[in-house]
Amino acid sequence: MPQPLLIDCDPGTDDAVALLLAFAAADLLDIRAVTTVGGNVDLATTTANACRLRTLAGREDVPVAAGCPGPILRRLETATHVHGTDGLGGVALAPAATSADPRHAVDLMVETVRATPGITIAALGPLTNLAVALVKAPDIAARIGAIVFMGGAIGRGNVTSSAEFNVHADPHAAAVVLASGVGATMIGLDVTHQVIAHCARIAALRRSGTRAAGVVADIMTTGFARTGGAGAAMHDPCVIAYLMAPRLFAGRAAQVAVETASALTLGRTAVDWKAEKPNCHVLETVDADGFFALLIDRLGRS
Repeated sequence: MPQPLLIDCDPGTDDAVALLLAFAAADLLDIRAVTTVGGNVDLATTTANACRLRTLAGREDVPVAAGCPGPILRRLETATHVHGTDGLGGVALAPAATSADPRHAVDLMVETVRATPGITIAALGPLTNLAVALVKAPDIAARIGAIVFMGGAIGRGNVTSSAEFNVHADPHAAAVVLASGVGATMIGLDVTHQVIAHCARIAALRRSGTRAAGVVADIMTTGFARTGGAGAAMHDPCVIAYLMAPRLFAGRAAQVAVETASALTLGRTAVDWKAEKPNCHVLETVDADGFFALLIDRLGRS
């Protein structure tokens, strides 16, 4: 049976790739809802992008709901310098066929988890919505099967030398989620920087010939140009690939804590491999060729 899944995201170029990959895996992933948060771009834009991507995938059956516009205790700092003001690097998508669900994303998340014990939450952006949901409805912690989130770093960050964007955007939310007792899998920069969309991979994807593959190839091409030819890391799609094919990844159990007090290291994910009570499965490696083979195969079918 397909794995019940709720995707919380902030599209965002790499979120867009992740969503299209998830929509193309209906035999493996039963997407019950998509919720959006302010992160890579503002909330209105992340929500509009999620709705457009849903239309592109032909999945109007999946509700999309807008959530928290910014972090719990901080001002939102977007990443438009990476994703563009439209969040998609200037890649045009057709208008959405239907609008967002009127419910707040936190309410939809709580309702969905309560109705689907054992559901997995794929968190692709700042963890604000999930943290608020866990505070508002603490009973859902026992009903969530797993949380798989893209965020953090064992080594260097990408916003500061210490912190990765998603965790740095709302470190207090990340701390709440990691302290919730729900089993979590962390996919940080140490893994996602191994998965680079370079010319040959983009060309192989484009040869698939489908609309979804073409859009993803266009998104990757904008990232390739932005990095001066170094190629764009596929951060958020790693979450979906892990859920589809965990054999492509390897990691270990650890205790992960988030720095929330020091301005210098705010958002740093401290990883203790020797902790007696680990709270996270921290991924360390990925088969990048296997990842792209999976992506190309799935988007080539859609």
